[in-house]
Amino acid sequence: MAEVWVVDNASTDESLLWIRERYPTVRILQNEQNFGFAKGYNVGLSQIDAEYYVLLNSDVEVTPHWIKPVIDFMSASSISACQPKILDYNRKEWFEHAGAAGGLIDKNGFPFCVGRIFNEFEKDHGQYNDNREVFWASGAALFIRAEHYHSVEGLDEDFFAHMEEIDLCWRLKNLGHKVGVCGTSTVYHVGGGTLNAINPYKTYLNFRNNLYLLVKNYHLSSLAIKLFCRLLLDGVAALRFLLEGKPSYTLAVLKAHISFYLSFTLMLKKRRKRKFAVSQSNHTGFYNRSILADFFLKKRKRFTELDSEAFL
Repeated sequence: MAEVWVVDNASTDESLLWIRERYPTVRILQNEQNFGFAKGYNVGLSQIDAEYYVLLNSDVEVTPHWIKPVIDFMSASSISACQPKILDYNRKEWFEHAGAAGGLIDKNGFPFCVGRIFNEFEKDHGQYNDNREVFWASGAALFIRAEHYHSVEGLDEDFFAHMEEIDLCWRLKNLGHKVGVCGTSTVYHVGGGTLNAINPYKTYLNFRNNLYLLVKNYHLSSLAIKLFCRLLLDGVAALRFLLEGKPSYTLAVLKAHISFYLSFTLMLKKRRKRKFAVSQSNHTGFYNRSILADFFLKKRKRFTELDSEAFL
């Protein structure tokens, strides 16, 4: 039997009163301040005893009987973390940015999804209704075994928001665990419930946290060379923002890099603390090519157009 908990990050509106009046069986945990996505969940989940956690954003609409197919798949396939298929609440036949039909990552550390590459979205025709392993599962509707969540110390609170679920999944995979997507379960995500879909602060978090990901988890080749390549690519992105008349976004990238440099030693300590089970590390969903080159130069806009042999 499922229990419904609301972990409140010190909200200032009347949402908790609304819940208590309309849904008295829902259990509420109130954080003393806004801890962000990562710490908010860590504080809340430390007080909840369960076999599986389902981390569900407040801007997600679920569908009937959406939980059981995911749990059944996880149980049968020894999956540690999983997501349902995530479609757009406002365009319900289309995949949504945050997860779509499962998360992937390229050789430079850029995340993308089955059904969504950058801002190119696919229409859902049932083409991804299978259950399969991926690289990461979306934090918008994340199923995870409680034992495994706590064994890797949960979400990294230094991320604050954005990509912390990718970091969590990557840490699990570096220990040999599996991450999956259940194509027979569907939810609808509004998007932008925490931060607007596009704004400089979100850009700052995405660029900074993506570099955090690499330092903490990447071990397939020289980390120094990989970081150098990423810094060059980020410089190109900053220049592109400037040429598009978006100086605030260029500044966001620069701020992200400054924050990254200041936190570099801390991330290295976290990397050294987290031992890699290299002989067992699970690379399923890793794309050993540049998704930037495929998308912008080769005009490959759909998952099915990518080189299937390049996936590990």
